[in-house]
Amino acid sequence: MAEVLVVGAGPVGLTLACELARHGVRPRIIDCAPQPSAYCRAIGVTPRTLEVWDDMGIAREMIDAGLWLTGLRTIINGQRTPEAIPPDMRVPYASLGLPQYETERVLTRHLARFGIAIERGSALSALSQNPDGVTVRIEGRGGLAEEACFHYVAGCDGAHSAVRRLLGIGFEGAAYPWPFMLGDVRIDWDVPYGMSVRALRLVEGGPPDMFIAIPLPELGRYRVSMLAAPHLFSASGTDHGIQVELTGPSLADLQAVADELMPDHAPLSDLRWSSVYRISMRLAAAYRQGRCFIAGDAAHIHPPTGGQGMNTGIQDAYNLAWKLALVLKGASPGSLLDSYENERRPVGAEVIARTHKASEGYGRERGGAPDRAADAQVSVSYRGTDWVKDEAGEPDIAGPAAGDRAPDVIGLVRQGLGFPVRLFDVLRGTEHILVVHLNGACERATVQDISDWMQHQGYLLQDHLRVVVVTSDVAGHALPGTELLADPGRTFAEAYGGQVMTYLVRPDGHLGWRGRSWREAGLQDHLGRLFPKA
Repeated sequence: MAEVLVVGAGPVGLTLACELARHGVRPRIIDCAPQPSAYCRAIGVTPRTLEVWDDMGIAREMIDAGLWLTGLRTIINGQRTPEAIPPDMRVPYASLGLPQYETERVLTRHLARFGIAIERGSALSALSQNPDGVTVRIEGRGGLAEEACFHYVAGCDGAHSAVRRLLGIGFEGAAYPWPFMLGDVRIDWDVPYGMSVRALRLVEGGPPDMFIAIPLPELGRYRVSMLAAPHLFSASGTDHGIQVELTGPSLADLQAVADELMPDHAPLSDLRWSSVYRISMRLAAAYRQGRCFIAGDAAHIHPPTGGQGMNTGIQDAYNLAWKLALVLKGASPGSLLDSYENERRPVGAEVIARTHKASEGYGRERGGAPDRAADAQVSVSYRGTDWVKDEAGEPDIAGPAAGDRAPDVIGLVRQGLGFPVRLFDVLRGTEHILVVHLNGACERATVQDISDWMQHQGYLLQDHLRVVVVTSDVAGHALPGTELLADPGRTFAEAYGGQVMTYLVRPDGHLGWRGRSWREAGLQDHLGRLFPKA
C-alpha cells in the first residue's frame, strides 16, 4: 500500500508533496490538467510563506524569480492619495510578487529533486475508506483507469475539489454577484518598479468601479483586474475561479476601464492572456474525514484582498506534512492528525472574515486600516489548541507563547564559526528543537546536565529531537548533544522576552511547548504524548 496520494498539483499540493518527501514519506501526486496553467492567478507571497520556503530550502529560488512589492499607489474618484509604503515589520522577508506559474515551476523542480514527478491528466473519480486505508479510482489519459490503495489521501484540488465532493463535506457560503475580468498586459506609465496601483470610483450601494494593477517581474508588465464589462456577463460557468469556458476580455475592454478611472493616460498593450473570473466565500465544514484531508482552496475560498488565499493554503500543507510523516513512521499517534483541522480551520475562517470585511470597505473608511501582521501571516497562532501546552506561569509573560510562530533572531554566535548565525538557520530541518534560554553566562555544570539529559532523550527519540542552548557566553562549554549559541547583542533575549525559558519548536516553526525549565515534568509529559513509543 502506498503512503499518501496528493490530489492537485497547484502550489498547495506541490508544497505538501515536497514536504512529505523532505520528512521521509514518498507521496504520489496527480493532477487532472494535462499541463500547468498559464494563468497568473495568485501573485502576492506573504513574509510567512517565504519563511516556509526558507525552511524548505527554496526561498532564494523563489526570490530570484519574483520582485519585491514596494508599495501601493491609490487613486480614489480621480484624486491621487499618498503612496503607501509597507512598514518595516522586523521579519526576515518583505512581500514578494511572484506569478503562480513561477511558484509552481520552482516547486515542481524541487519535487523532482526527490525523484517524484506529477502524474498529469490523471483525475480522481472514486474514493472509499476503511480504518486501514483509502481505496481510490484514478482515471488516466486515454480512458485508462486504475484502482489503488493509500494510507492517506489529501485533496489539494481547488475550489471544485473532487476529494471534498466524494467525501460529502459541506462547503457553505455564497458567491459574489459581480464577475470580474483580468489580463496580463504591458503598461507604459511612470509607476516605480514593484509598486501596485488601484484606481477606484466609489459607488453607493455596490462595489466600487476599480482598476487594479499588480506588477509582474518582467519590467512594465502587470496583472490587471476589474469588474467585468457587461457584455461579458454570463449566468453559465462556476461560482468561483477563472471561467475557462467564457470568452475573456479584449485589450479594448481593459483599456476602457483604465481610461475611465485613471486621471493620467495609462496605455495598455501586448495582451498575453485574459479571462473572466468569479469570487465566492466558502469554508469547508471539516478539513478531515477519516484518512482523508483537504487543504487550500478545497477547504476555504474568499476574496483575493491582501493576497491571502494561496499563502493560507501553502501553510495548511506545511502544517499537515510533518504530522502525517510522524504518524506514518509510527513515531506519533494518529490522534495528532486531529490537530490539523483544529489549528488550520480557524485560520481559514478568520481569513474569510477579514478579506470579506476589507472587500466591503474597499476604498472606504469602514474597511479600516489593513492589519499588516495579519496580512503578513506572521501573527497566526495556535494558542489553546489541544496539542499546544504553555507552562510558563503568568499568562501575559513577555515573548512568544506556546502556539505562536517562533521569531527569527540574527547575530547569534557559535564557537568555531567565523560568521554570525540566524536562529532560523538553526531551526531548519524536520526535527522538534528544544531551545533552552539561560539568559546569562552558563555554568559548565548546567550545560553538562542539559547534555546528559539530551543524550538520554536522543537515545529514546533518535532523529526526532535536537537541543539548542542560548547563553551570553559559550566559550569552552560545548558538549555532546547540545548546540550552544551566544547572544552577545541580546537579540534573542529581546525577541523572546528576556526570561529564563525553554521552548519546544515544532517542525513548522510554531512553539508546541513553553515552560520555565527543561527539567519540568510537563515537558516530559508533552514529549511522551508526541512520541509515546519512546
